[in-house]
Amino acid sequence: MAMLDYSEIVLRKYIVLDGEPWEVLDSHVFRKQQRKPVNATKLRNLITGKVTERSFHVSDKAEEADITSRDVKYLYESRGEYWFCEAKDPSKRFKIDEAFIGTQARFMKKDSVVQALSFDGGKDDGEAKVISMKIPIKIDLKVIEAHPAVKGNTAQGATKVVKLETGAEINVPMFIKEGEIIRVNSETGEYAERVGGNLF
Repeated sequence: MAMLDYSEIVLRKYIVLDGEPWEVLDSHVFRKQQRKPVNATKLRNLITGKVTERSFHVSDKAEEADITSRDVKYLYESRGEYWFCEAKDPSKRFKIDEAFIGTQARFMKKDSVVQALSFDGGKDDGEAKVISMKIPIKIDLKVIEAHPAVKGNTAQGATKVVKLETGAEINVPMFIKEGEIIRVNSETGEYAERVGGNLF
């Protein structure tokens, strides 16, 4: 497995620390006066979801995690468990706990294809464990419930809460109507833009 120098531990890389896979969310190499450079990173544990900050020094190295990804289809959610099947083999079903997906789960549409990330942890049993889901950052969703804008309440920057086809509720500008398609940032849970009218 490849070893990464301290300066190669950058955004979107996956590394192994204490036997567990972490995703690099942010990194910044800086030099303090006469000292050697330091890479200040923000990491997310792909198994527990915990986010932590860690500094890597010039002499530090990290093992690059052997993360594989494959397309899977989202089927349904039941009591905090999300069920998927292999994109090419619907008979191969598996479930993932909500904690592994995070808040992005509420923007997944039934039958949408997402990427399952697997980590084998260096084991030789051939069984790579699905540890996380890679969901598109921008997702187009239909508004199924939206209260009409009240006259006099359409001030610049005013927002209202609408319900999306996945059941998620988000804040949107007052002009968004029921039946419209909007683009949502699944990482932040924020409205991005209006895409168009009813596509369905």
